[in-house]
Amino acid sequence: MKHRLQNCGLVLASCLALSLAVSAHEPSKQAAASLGKPVAVQDISPGAADAVKVVEAFSAAIKAVKLKEAGDMLDPKVLILESGSSERSRDQYLEEHAIADAAFMQNAQMQLRYRQARVDGDLAWVASEGVLNASKGGKPMAILSTETMLLRKGPQGWKIVHIHWSSRAAGK
Repeated sequence: MKHRLQNCGLVLASCLALSLAVSAHEPSKQAAASLGKPVAVQDISPGAADAVKVVEAFSAAIKAVKLKEAGDMLDPKVLILESGSSERSRDQYLEEHAIADAAFMQNAQMQLRYRQARVDGDLAWVASEGVLNASKGGKPMAILSTETMLLRKGPQGWKIVHIHWSSRAAGK
């Protein structure tokens, strides 16, 4: 279980970092971004901008070890999928993974390559791709990460109701 949590923490932290890298919208570079080139492209529909801000604030709160603040952006019944595993509530994530994710993110740097976001009524999704540069056991590593967050708009604004994180070592 400890090994699973460490590996999941790496995956989760690498994907969280996607939301910390912000860049300008440059549609002409969209194809290059999808080929894995170090190009930042954002394709955000006008109505999705506030949902993107929540995704970015959630990731920033994890990196800053502000776990209560991060938890406030999650729906109580959030479903988080990563590495063939899941957390099925805000409390489970905060108790099991958030601390490890925050610790890993302390010295990690993220380069956002691509982000797309759309909104339809009270639902929005934000999908991001990027490269995380970090170290593990004193050795540098680069991780390609993808993240999808689904948000629902309610009386308190946008809340994250689903997250899917995936990553792999760069070059594989």
